[in-house]
Amino acid sequence: METEKDQARKDDAMVQTAYQHLIDTYLASPHRKKVELINKAFNFARKAHEGVRRLSGEPYIMHPLAVAQIACGEIGLGSTSICAALLHDVVEDTEFTVADLENIFGPKIAQIVDGLTKISGGIFGDKASAQAESFRKLLLTMSDDIRVILIKISDRLHNMRTLGSQPKHKQYKIAGETLYIYAPLAYRLGLNRIKEELEDLSFQYEQPEVHDQICQQIDAIRPALENAYEKFIIPIREKLDAQGYHYEIKARIKRPYSVWSKMQHKHVAFNEIYDLLAVRIIFDPLVPDNEEKEQDDCFRIYRICTKTYKAHPDRFRDWISNPKSNGYQALHTTLMSEQGRWVEVQIRSRRMDDMAEHGFAAHWKYKEKEADGDEELDDSITTKESELEKWVGTIKELLDDPQPSAMDFLSTIKLNLYASEILVITPKGEFKTMPADCTVLDFAFSIHTFLGTHCMGAKVNHQLEPINYRLKSGDQVEILTGATARVEPSWLDYTTTAKARNKVEAYLRRMNREQQKRGEELVETWCEQHELEMTSQLIDCLCKVYDRNSRDSLFQQLGAGTIVLTDDDVENIQKVAKGERQKKGKGWKRLIPFWKPKEATDGSTAAPTANDEPMKIDRKKPIVLNEENLSRFTICPQCHPIPGDQVLGYLDDQNRVIIHKRKCPIADQLKTSDGNHILAAEWDTHRLLHFAATIHIEGIDRVGILRSLTDVITQQFNVNVHRLTIDTRDGLFQGDIELSVHDTEDVETIIKNLKSIDGLEEVTRIS
Repeated sequence: METEKDQARKDDAMVQTAYQHLIDTYLASPHRKKVELINKAFNFARKAHEGVRRLSGEPYIMHPLAVAQIACGEIGLGSTSICAALLHDVVEDTEFTVADLENIFGPKIAQIVDGLTKISGGIFGDKASAQAESFRKLLLTMSDDIRVILIKISDRLHNMRTLGSQPKHKQYKIAGETLYIYAPLAYRLGLNRIKEELEDLSFQYEQPEVHDQICQQIDAIRPALENAYEKFIIPIREKLDAQGYHYEIKARIKRPYSVWSKMQHKHVAFNEIYDLLAVRIIFDPLVPDNEEKEQDDCFRIYRICTKTYKAHPDRFRDWISNPKSNGYQALHTTLMSEQGRWVEVQIRSRRMDDMAEHGFAAHWKYKEKEADGDEELDDSITTKESELEKWVGTIKELLDDPQPSAMDFLSTIKLNLYASEILVITPKGEFKTMPADCTVLDFAFSIHTFLGTHCMGAKVNHQLEPINYRLKSGDQVEILTGATARVEPSWLDYTTTAKARNKVEAYLRRMNREQQKRGEELVETWCEQHELEMTSQLIDCLCKVYDRNSRDSLFQQLGAGTIVLTDDDVENIQKVAKGERQKKGKGWKRLIPFWKPKEATDGSTAAPTANDEPMKIDRKKPIVLNEENLSRFTICPQCHPIPGDQVLGYLDDQNRVIIHKRKCPIADQLKTSDGNHILAAEWDTHRLLHFAATIHIEGIDRVGILRSLTDVITQQFNVNVHRLTIDTRDGLFQGDIELSVHDTEDVETIIKNLKSIDGLEEVTRIS
């Protein structure tokens, strides 16, 4: 039987092995060698966390060691960051303070640990009210020292790698938060490999069945893809060898999350995804340390590839001449192989590949001059002018005018994280990087707030276009303004960038405040005319008379002229007051407040009745949804989950449990903003209940197509059709069919059979 001493020896051996691996990785890096400082931080952290274990059972020090290993080995940071990673939980979990760390390790390490401590516990703490502020702290500390967020991403990556020890509801919270914020942050910082791993791990825990299914499908065709790769690169290798290049060629098979995302966005099956295979050519420049010659080599290799295979005319991307805002550089093209398969080819130098995998951290390795003094390479990172600093500058603008709610703020930031990019040209011929699908309005605000708020349209390639026109790469844009142009609420539908949306919302808030003030003055005047005292009870009664959810809404619409007070309103508020007095007793005044359920954060408005018993929830166990208790839960009206869909629950502030699909957009936000109220849930309905499901169809119009549809649905499957809408135009049709089904298996079977109908080109389930 194993004794405590035996376990202690095993733990010590495990810790020493992990630490030696960290030191070996550090010594193999290009940084100056400060092993003594790292050893000091390790021994300090080990002593501070002594006796503490993780949920997985291993000594707690293994977590800081793993975070430091990721920061050093996978991101490429130096001793300052390694020490901060080893110490990142000391202030939060022990009695040591930031001042203690500053005295022992100096101000830089202490400052980074302090930044990490302020944003501890994921992005958010336990209280929903602290969420937006916690994320603001993360962004503010990032703007002071980018290493804070790089170490935080390392911390999150290790947490995701060890997420299996957490209960289900914690897995959903952490995975959702990771996919919503951390993976986009890693992408924006150029950490492509880490971004992909975070996405796949989140996908694995959020939708394990779907993840496993796609992995099995990829594994099934992997031999065929590898065989196609070997045949594809033979002629390319011969020509590169003849030119004297030193290079390596790698095959890249699409990751499970990337495959699933494409299936969802394109509404296609796995076997309809053609770009599962990509080839990456990484070369050493013929002339070292000469970026101009390096770029020439990229285009020379591109010409070799396109002379060997035919290129797709619309699939060339030049990220060499115009790098992405996260520093990414490469040439992308798509070639047709001899086997009739499209293969994406990425061409990049060794330096470009290092930057693509390690992000902005790689810039420090290649910068011309290292920092003066004893500071390590990564200590000079805040001095480099780069696209990263431009992005951080945009974030600072948003922080100067924060959103009023946590979710609005997060959504605004999210717009800035995960956007593909295009190049837009100003009238003077300057190139400006913008997010894909941006509008004329976005472009106007990106130049100047005045242009945005007074934008009337634009000349795009010398053609007049409205403010909601979506720009394409290469468009030349001249913004047109007018003195009469004013911001409208509908402009929010025309903005896709965080900056534009933030400016529009700020303008609308100012306008609403002015209208609310004017509305309040109107109510005050109305009360004086009718000899009424303007009390809070009276305002609440007016809200009920006009069916307004809040006083601010009432005042705003009064100020805007949407609502006009009349003499009849005196009698109306007296009726409201009388009704309240009857409900609450004769002790109530003539004008009394009324109760109205507030709208839930998920968009649902149903409220519990007075007779409902409080719902007892055991967070450690999944909620089982069956025919006996389903009526006690609220089904999300946006995603409409049915049995077979992977679901979760959300416990709102009215003690209701709302059931969402795990990939419902609302659930994605809730996992990030209020993850502590996420509950695990599963179906157990035994096909005894019916649920509504909607199927979208598109195809070629012909005589009898509608009869074929109804025959398949009603005769073959004996399914009730609740609603059927069909629109036809120019020989094509599209429509929606709402059916009554037991579960997703019914839906999949119906879709499979509908696809066999002649002329039906696309059949998908929609929410």
